[in-house]
Amino acid sequence: MFNKNKIKESFGDRVLLGVIYLLLSAIMLTVLYPLIYILSSSFSSPNAVVSGQVWLLPVELSFKAYKSIFQSSQLMLGYWNSIIYTVVGTFINVLFTVLLAFPLAQKGFVGRKIIMMMMMFTLFFDGGLIPTYLLVKNLHMLDTRWALWLPGALSVFQVIVARTFFQTSIPEELAEAAQIDGARDSRYLISIVLPLSKPIIAVMTLMYAVGHWNAYFDALIYLRSENLFPLQYVLRNMLILNAADPEMLANTAQKLRDQGFEQVLKYALIVVACVPVMIMYPFVQKHFVKGVMIGSLKG
Repeated sequence: MFNKNKIKESFGDRVLLGVIYLLLSAIMLTVLYPLIYILSSSFSSPNAVVSGQVWLLPVELSFKAYKSIFQSSQLMLGYWNSIIYTVVGTFINVLFTVLLAFPLAQKGFVGRKIIMMMMMFTLFFDGGLIPTYLLVKNLHMLDTRWALWLPGALSVFQVIVARTFFQTSIPEELAEAAQIDGARDSRYLISIVLPLSKPIIAVMTLMYAVGHWNAYFDALIYLRSENLFPLQYVLRNMLILNAADPEMLANTAQKLRDQGFEQVLKYALIVVACVPVMIMYPFVQKHFVKGVMIGSLKG
């Protein structure tokens, strides 16, 4: 229904709005086109990709690259390792972050200013790569999954955001009511605070999970056994070092390889690596904006 009370926009406002939409559309296309090109190329024939026929939609639809990928035991093992690193690592990160941020959000917590200053210090200065490596080595975590979980068990930035969310979104009266009813701090945290903190937990889960999924440098430093390598490390070897898994090329004819099959294979690998994050994001998207906005206020 037409709203008679709607304020009419001036010509200048409409021009400005049009320019903003135009700029945003250009930025969106700049970001979106490479993704579409990679997706289309992964579903196209090697000959079409090498000859430059693919620029938007798939040409000569082909699934051979994906079929080769899922036949690779090395890649599937990397996929499984990345899932383990992401699930367990994210759980550890969120657990440690909440356990540190919750007491820091309580005004009656003794020494919280000192702890915050010590945490802030680590944002500007750290021990460096070699001391961290020696620490991991002395703790006997080299070539174990713990080397990818414990050294980065929490992020100071995420702790600050979570602490701010607890301070601004959880009324102090709830803590007083819980104490009157005889609830301890642990019961108050689990039964009252966490159910009211779904937005910030969703944000932390997404941030930590994406970080674990994309991580490869820690594996490069700390891991030696091939059965522990995450997917990103395996992809790095295939995409950058051109060390393709022989299993993926075992059933590929030399003629097809000459036509650029390995190039299509790289595009398909990129798509396969992005799928889990793209699936996870819609489930936390509804909490994402709220959690980031509230958590960042007065941070």
